[in-house]
Amino acid sequence: MATDLTAPRTAAAPDVTTIQRRTLRLLFTTQIIGGIGVTIGIAVGALLATRIAGTAAAGVAQSAGVVGAALLAVPVTWIMARHGRRPGLVLAYAVGAVGGVLVVLAAATRWVPLLFLGMLLFGGGTAANLQARYTAVDLAEPARRGRQLSLIVWATTIGAVAAPNFAALADRVTTGWGLPPLAGPFAFSAVAFVLAAVVLLGLLRPDPLLTARRLAATGAPVANLPPAADATSTAVAAEAPAGGGPAVGGAVPAAAPVEVRAPRGAGMRAAWSVVRGQPAARLGIAAVAVGHLVMVAVMAMTPVRLGESHADADVLRLVGIVLSLHIAGMYAFSPVVGWLTDRLGRRAVILGGVGLLLAACAVAGTAGHHTPRLSVGLVLLGLGWSGTMVAGSTLLSESVPAGVRPSVQGLSDLIMGLAGTGAALVSGFVMQFAGYPVLTLLAAVAAVPLVALALRPVPTGAPDEEG
Repeated sequence: MATDLTAPRTAAAPDVTTIQRRTLRLLFTTQIIGGIGVTIGIAVGALLATRIAGTAAAGVAQSAGVVGAALLAVPVTWIMARHGRRPGLVLAYAVGAVGGVLVVLAAATRWVPLLFLGMLLFGGGTAANLQARYTAVDLAEPARRGRQLSLIVWATTIGAVAAPNFAALADRVTTGWGLPPLAGPFAFSAVAFVLAAVVLLGLLRPDPLLTARRLAATGAPVANLPPAADATSTAVAAEAPAGGGPAVGGAVPAAAPVEVRAPRGAGMRAAWSVVRGQPAARLGIAAVAVGHLVMVAVMAMTPVRLGESHADADVLRLVGIVLSLHIAGMYAFSPVVGWLTDRLGRRAVILGGVGLLLAACAVAGTAGHHTPRLSVGLVLLGLGWSGTMVAGSTLLSESVPAGVRPSVQGLSDLIMGLAGTGAALVSGFVMQFAGYPVLTLLAAVAAVPLVALALRPVPTGAPDEEG
């Protein structure tokens, strides 16, 4: 009788390898499209806000996009937890497209509240780009999670590099159509977000998250199912053998089913409860949030630092060069960071990322008005962010049960976004009253507790140590 019940389950099991390969190709493509849309808005957002609302409001308008991405993570992951990745990603891009349209209308009417609302909703594009990295590991093999997550992060580099050229082209074309100057790039962003949403809506089938849950629920072979996905609670996951869950190619035990849809309590409150009880999940969230906080605090005030020692004619050119090098450090080497995450371990790469952040603060803070040295510091800052982001996201994803994984990931992005927003706001006051060296010192101090958390031992058999 056991054989009769098991046979059809195995026969009905989908080809996970094929699904994962197709999912990665699709996410890579939409990350490029969405990355172009996001970066175009960032490139001209401050300039447009300055023309509409004045210089003082430009920073608030830019921060609205960051806050919007953080807050939107809550409803998006709520939908993902209940209906899968596809509707959540589509919703995020759709909201971003609406935000782009509202910014265009604000530019035409010069209505400041509409501009802030549009920038807030425009953060949906960023929220979708962030959630895509988690979608990449739903069906990833344990030995390749870091590399496959980092591949999706790296795809953002292509969009970020191409976007400035599209921004100028979009502005020229749409100005001829009668749109105000600097509004065209946001119209182009809205089109890019709609395109990404349509592609995901039509092609992200079967849904990787629902497929992972279905495999665990039916007991089908799950050679590349995350170890924690076969547990209905952290307690079950923690009781797994030190060798890690089912053997490769084995079946999920029937005693630990995972529902295809998340349980009713898989919201932010349940996510917080899971994180509180799982040290590895706490480390993953802390690594992502602290790395982002340090990066934003130092990066946000670097243009101001350059403006202190260079003439106005040279500042924009130097800011472009320095920030381009910084973005290259953030994204260009993420595949290498992902490979190291799989080879050396999540904690080792997190510690390496913190070390790079501390080195970046030291180099940038002591660079004075030496621009080449400041550039080196910003490259190190980007590399440190990449280490904490890739390794922290990977560790978080594999440390929690499948039923609450989207909610925990949304909680992480919410905390990360709020940390970045707070860092951007506070850094301006620190820069004004204490200077850039003190700012980098405080940023370094903020990173130190993460070292202690990463070095803290975890119980044998914890999900992040399995496999």
